[in-house]
Amino acid sequence: MTEKLARDGGTPVRTTPFPTWPVWDGVDEKAILEALRSGVWGRNTGSQVVEFEEEFAAFQGTKYCIALVNGTCALELGLRVLDVEFGDEVICPSYTFVATPAAPLFLGAIPVFADIDPATFELDPASVEAAITPRTKAIIPVHIAGQPPDMDGILTVAKKHNLRVLEDAAQAHGASWHGQGVGGVGDLGSFSFQSSKNLNCGEGGAICTNDQELAELTWSVMNVGRLREGAWYQHERLGWNYRLSEFHGALLRAQLTRVPEQMEQREANARYLDTHLAEIPGITPQHRPAEVTGHAHHLYMLRYDKAAFGGNDRAAFIKALSAEGIPCSPGYDWPCHEQNAVKNSVKEILQKLGRTDNPLDRPLPNTDRIAHEEGVWLPQSALLASQDDMRQIVGAVAKVQRAFSMERAAERV
Repeated sequence: MTEKLARDGGTPVRTTPFPTWPVWDGVDEKAILEALRSGVWGRNTGSQVVEFEEEFAAFQGTKYCIALVNGTCALELGLRVLDVEFGDEVICPSYTFVATPAAPLFLGAIPVFADIDPATFELDPASVEAAITPRTKAIIPVHIAGQPPDMDGILTVAKKHNLRVLEDAAQAHGASWHGQGVGGVGDLGSFSFQSSKNLNCGEGGAICTNDQELAELTWSVMNVGRLREGAWYQHERLGWNYRLSEFHGALLRAQLTRVPEQMEQREANARYLDTHLAEIPGITPQHRPAEVTGHAHHLYMLRYDKAAFGGNDRAAFIKALSAEGIPCSPGYDWPCHEQNAVKNSVKEILQKLGRTDNPLDRPLPNTDRIAHEEGVWLPQSALLASQDDMRQIVGAVAKVQRAFSMERAAERV
């Protein structure tokens, strides 16, 4: 006999909540108050944002960092700096947040979706190359869950076809590929400091790079077209006011001091889950290639095979696991190539270009399978719990698997 599921009135594996997010204490409070009391609240005359830029660049192992108001603006600005224009094409995954394809659409460029590797959930270089046309200008590899995709393969394709690479590192603070922090692997890297992110200030973003010319151009466009050494009312190009405030900079500096320790804890807990969840039939954790020398673990991702769970679909699994006290979700169950905001915007641009084809018609079988059937997420804050808590996660998944399998066996009797 198996233990009765909490979904069916049984005792849940866990009733204690997991750690809340964000994490803050007197250090953050002091930082905010110091910024407040300084009377200098804007970056142009302040020091907090500039000092954060230096600290975050050092943390990522890049030469330059330019802080911005949010990660969506960072993606758009990054593409603009890389000379993406109306009618160009930008290749990216559909298994991502809508901001990724929105960034080229804001410029009148078309997002062309490439498929993902189902083992890693990450952009597949072979699918990227298959999507290239004479209109392709750039590639946006997304570091889903905080893990870089096959950047060697993507950079090889980019070099072969003379394309620029903008890393979408919104979820990947502290992640690295071959020892190089993300943001410094491609031409530019875009980060988000939105409230759910591992490093956050409520709303914020940044661009990192090792290219001085791109860094200066990014700074200028961020600061209404000014030059660092120019006059106050000297504007050399059209730009935006994407400046981050001193309050955000102060909070980010305080939050950054915790990130290394939090990364260690997430890493240890993720390794434990990788080992023990893989022992449960029907559960396959996100594959981590050896080249991923740092994983941010913004999410813990796994694949669910309903055949090993008595044929119960993912929705039933998530409902049952949630009832056992384990926070989980289907993640991006509505991929970007199915979003009306994307489809309608692409249609409008194609009409203006006089094109009758539609790049959104490309098949994405792996994306569809992960999005609609197999993908399951655990939030990053759960990985800040203890190893005993990780045992409960494993125990709850195993309990659901046993119960679902027994239900199917009973039906066959």
